[in-house]
Amino acid sequence: MIVLILLVVLLLASLLTVFKAPTYHLWLLAIAVSEFPLIFIGITGVLLVTLVWVEKYQFTLTLIGVLALLLFASPIVRAYIAASAVKQDFVNAFGPGSTIINGDNNQPAFSFFKLFKTAKVNLYSYKTITYGSDVEQTLDYYPARFAGKRPCVIVVHGGSWSSGDSKQLPELNSYLAAEGYNVASINYHLAPQYQSPVAVDDVDKVFIYLRKNAGKLNIDTGNFVLLGRSAGAQIALLSAYNRPQNGLKGVVNFYGPADMVWGYSAPASKLVMDSRAVMERYLGGTYKAVPDKYIASSPIEFVNRQTVPTLIIHGDNDVLVSPIHSQKLDKKLQQNGIKHYYLNLPWATHGFDYNLNGPGGQLSTYVVERFIATVCK
Repeated sequence: MIVLILLVVLLLASLLTVFKAPTYHLWLLAIAVSEFPLIFIGITGVLLVTLVWVEKYQFTLTLIGVLALLLFASPIVRAYIAASAVKQDFVNAFGPGSTIINGDNNQPAFSFFKLFKTAKVNLYSYKTITYGSDVEQTLDYYPARFAGKRPCVIVVHGGSWSSGDSKQLPELNSYLAAEGYNVASINYHLAPQYQSPVAVDDVDKVFIYLRKNAGKLNIDTGNFVLLGRSAGAQIALLSAYNRPQNGLKGVVNFYGPADMVWGYSAPASKLVMDSRAVMERYLGGTYKAVPDKYIASSPIEFVNRQTVPTLIIHGDNDVLVSPIHSQKLDKKLQQNGIKHYYLNLPWATHGFDYNLNGPGGQLSTYVVERFIATVCK
């Protein structure tokens, strides 16, 4: 009976690889299921082996276990399928040579053996710097491993505009620093005490500080890239599109809300997150009360033929920020002839990049590194 219960629970959990999570806690489980698949494959495999000693319902239990096993393995299979196309698609978007890193064009976009590595990479040391006059205006600075003037990636954290900080998901920061990029992971004023566009103002101040101190920080001021996740992606996109900075070469959008007006009209399930309340705290009211603020805070409204190159990364199973945001942004960038690439991950949910060695984490890191190298040539 215990084996039956465990296998049924695992089967239900495996469904999160193909269906969207209906509640907040199941969304968290969906990240684990889709980005740490070997753990669940291993547990299911062990239970299947124990069925050798089970006589009752053996066929039914085996069927349940095999189905769960196949679903747990599906992100790996789909990652291989995505990886088979990503290199050529990226070249089509950015031109010949855009997938070459340090003279090597043979690095795979996805490797099964990387799944066995720990989720954490070796974290680089960083120093915390104050870039403004308020206590909220600090950044964690990861210096590039290589000497000399190097490009700088400005990272804007997520957290529904009201939480989170510069310590969020530091693994990619360390990875990029090891690859030769300076990384400035910033804090900004949070809602509801501070509302849009104060956070974008903070990004302006970060640029001013980094340019002023470029000498001692070894920053090439002609090569900046903005990178944001979730709410931070909205801030990064809005800064890049509405307030383009000298030296800004591109922007990376991890599952960010690009159309605040549409997002308010199609909210997430309240069992996962009350997205309308989140937006109201950030923008100071409902869409009916302050429609101009929703429009002014929608990055998609500011796309034009001078917009910087853009990398979009989103999972189809995202239950916090609908992938329709990225689909709409992709279309708008196409209409304006802007160089961009949309990495669509069918199995992935919001926050999939928690594990850089997971199926989604590997693919997103692959395109992020190549995007930065391409736009900062």
